[in-house]
Amino acid sequence: MSAPALQIRNLQKSYAGTAVLADLSLDIAAGEFFGLVGENGAGKTTLIKCALDFCDIQAGAIHLFGVPHRQTAARGRLAFLPERFVPPYYLNGRDFLRYTAELHHRAYDEHRTVATLDALELNATALDKPVRAYSKGMTQKLGLAACLLSDKDLLILDEPTSGLDPKARALLKRELKARHAAGRTVLMTSHALHDVGEMCSRMAVIHRGRLHYAGTPAAFMTAYGARDLEQAYLACVAGPATPQ
Repeated sequence: MSAPALQIRNLQKSYAGTAVLADLSLDIAAGEFFGLVGENGAGKTTLIKCALDFCDIQAGAIHLFGVPHRQTAARGRLAFLPERFVPPYYLNGRDFLRYTAELHHRAYDEHRTVATLDALELNATALDKPVRAYSKGMTQKLGLAACLLSDKDLLILDEPTSGLDPKARALLKRELKARHAAGRTVLMTSHALHDVGEMCSRMAVIHRGRLHYAGTPAAFMTAYGARDLEQAYLACVAGPATPQ
């Protein structure tokens, strides 16, 4: 049996003595499309930062594909897009994608790059423009393209639809579904419960640093007797956290 793409056990994280994540345990299997849901400040981004070893943890254990998260090798099979993605302002689009391809140990392929940009509705002329001249939507598409072109086994995307118009959101969802169908693992945070219900095979709700639910979107609605994910979410965060 293969190791989970992400395994978290009894994670505790505090800032200035204030608990941000409290005794949180969660497994994400390889090949899942997983949605992480919660209000602003719930701990979603902090959980990702802990998993990527961007910050220290007070207690617990984290493994990526069976490798302890503090080892550099643990991040070798993933690509990450932060919520506030800001590429180096002095690069143009092509330079940035060449650079990220090198970081991911991939050869830069102009034809494939243009095809990926086209799939996200970012005109190929953006490759020659300095990224400081990009709009928010163009910048987001550039970061997404870098992740998609990486061909990594795990994509970790923090609010990936941020700054995208409705058409771009639909195109991105199509691309992520295709990656999932090809066997990739996708972990995304999202405030859009409709997107989570449409795309995710499983989801988790984090509220005030604690895990309140982990399971399928359908089971989530059933558990709270709700007609949609929004009603289930409201009922979920009003109750106690899931025992771990």
